[in-house]
Amino acid sequence: MYSRNVDHRIILFGLLVGAVAQLVVGRSGTGIDWTLALVAGVGGSFIGGLLISLLAGDGLELRPSGIIGPLAGAIIVTAAWSAWKSRSRQA
Repeated sequence: MYSRNVDHRIILFGLLVGAVAQLVVGRSGTGIDWTLALVAGVGGSFIGGLLISLLAGDGLELRPSGIIGPLAGAIIVTAAWSAWKSRSRQA
């Protein structure tokens, strides 16, 4: 039962961080893309954790980290997705 509650919190945290990342990156005024928010938030957590591990000198240890790491990772994922999507529209 404990792990089920943790799973919900991770998903909600991922959605929140992904939504904030979309606001920071400044996606078009179409509102929040919740699928992208979830992917960017959860994926960004691991990317941010990896970056924080590298900066801290821990090596390539993949782990979720605090609040700043996931937000930085989610911003990277959201910006990369936006760039890829705009590039595919131009082609």
